[in-house]
Amino acid sequence: MSDAAVERFRDLLRYPTFSHAGAADVAEAFAGFHAALERHFPLVHETLEREVVAGRSLLYRWRGTGDGPAAVLMAHQDVVAVDDPDRWSHPPFEALLVGEGEERAVWARGALDDKAALGAILEAVESRLAAGFTPAADVYLVFGHDEEAGGTGAEAIVALLGERGVRPWLVIDEGGAVMDGLLPGLGPTAVVGVTEKGAMNVELVVEQSGGHAAIPLPGGSTAVLARAILRLENQPEAPHLIEPTIGLLAALGARMGGVRGWLLRHARTFRGPLARTLAGSSPQLAAMTRTTRAVTQLRGSSSMNVVPERASATLNVRILPGATVASAVADIERVIDDPDVRVRVIEGWDPAPVSPADGPAWEAISASIGDAFPEAAVAPYVMLQASDSRHFAAISEHVYRFLPFDLRQEELQSIHGIDERIRVSTYHRAIAFFEALVARL
Repeated sequence: MSDAAVERFRDLLRYPTFSHAGAADVAEAFAGFHAALERHFPLVHETLEREVVAGRSLLYRWRGTGDGPAAVLMAHQDVVAVDDPDRWSHPPFEALLVGEGEERAVWARGALDDKAALGAILEAVESRLAAGFTPAADVYLVFGHDEEAGGTGAEAIVALLGERGVRPWLVIDEGGAVMDGLLPGLGPTAVVGVTEKGAMNVELVVEQSGGHAAIPLPGGSTAVLARAILRLENQPEAPHLIEPTIGLLAALGARMGGVRGWLLRHARTFRGPLARTLAGSSPQLAAMTRTTRAVTQLRGSSSMNVVPERASATLNVRILPGATVASAVADIERVIDDPDVRVRVIEGWDPAPVSPADGPAWEAISASIGDAFPEAAVAPYVMLQASDSRHFAAISEHVYRFLPFDLRQEELQSIHGIDERIRVSTYHRAIAFFEALVARL
């Protein structure tokens, strides 16, 4: 594959398409980014119908030869903030190409999340157009502009498609990846999200008498709040396995011998012990077994010598499928068990429905993974983060979450962090995956 694709990708990465509140020069960044898309992918923009939705989100329609159900390929244009560019090894928006051979990589904010998927989709469609290919039914490209800030663009696109009667047979967005060594001794596994956790932000508020710090009263607002936080910390939800996680364990067990492989293949029978084992193995695996609660913000007095009358904390809660916002709130209230602590939901949404790990959509994705990553097994899993794809549950029962990247642990950790980067070979394989998938549409 020519490095022309990499150069086009690098150009896309140079636009700081932020979506967080207060970001500067956003209009100019998105305008430049949209112009770059037109410049680099001329056949896409000559052939596909393009609409701008909700100000900056992009919806492309590639008309197929028949009138069957459509497919949707998704990515998002926006990137998260860069708090301190001086901490990066290379400037986050210069998209420098660094290294040799397999270590050759593009360093930039958005390299993994999520402009690599966006670029790979467009490279694949441009290539298929150049070859004279037309899909059997309509294909929509959906590129939201504010996934990192709530996904109002994707939500608006779903509403528009719903009004037009579009019911996709396949939706694919960012999500799992090809991971090596998920368990000791295990080869690469492509984990495809068949659902994702719900999320909510909750405020815990305590209002008590305050006053001068020189004469503190017992049982003040901060003490009551601290006790509530410690109760939540010390009483996490009991771990349990839901069906997608059982499917993941069974798929991993199919590649393992011995007692361990047998246990995983029979995960449904041993779901209790396996859930407890996973919960004690790592924070990542534990998060697959329960609804999680994390304290992210604390607020008290604005002065160092004043005991606050009002103390509050924000909890970020990730809700395991099978639970709801309402049940997660009830569980928080049960654990805190204190009428002086008020629990208020700031925002939240329920977990996404579970899409089937079989059938035509799953098989198309699995076969395309096999083409691009022949050494990888395919398994379902629960995506722990939120994505724009959750909105598509309103119009499709086949929504999947997969990034066609073979990621190392340090690369995975750079998402939303410092020194985000993607190896050139990984980007080439992502293009190959989408070319294979488009050929099946």
